[in-house]
Amino acid sequence: MKKIVVSNIFLKFKKKSSKKLQLEIDNQVKNICYNPKIGELKKGDLKNIRVLKFTFGNQLLLLSYETRNKILFLYSIGSHENFYKKLKQYLR
Repeated sequence: MKKIVVSNIFLKFKKKSSKKLQLEIDNQVKNICYNPKIGELKKGDLKNIRVLKFTFGNQLLLLSYETRNKILFLYSIGSHENFYKKLKQYLR
């Protein structure tokens, strides 16, 4: 990836997170940079959006992103509860 664009939702979540979780998020973003197709491609309203699922401790977290023209767009991150609903609202 040549450039990474991060949304405010993503930044707020990361800023509020513990130091260990922040490092794990950074590791997941690096994984996405090395292999942009690692996440699950969504359909319907979220067409072209990919979601990477990973666990931290015993909690499942979802990270949504999109790649276009060698630019990585990081949209949101959080637990599964209302994740897709909030993501759709953000993308409108």
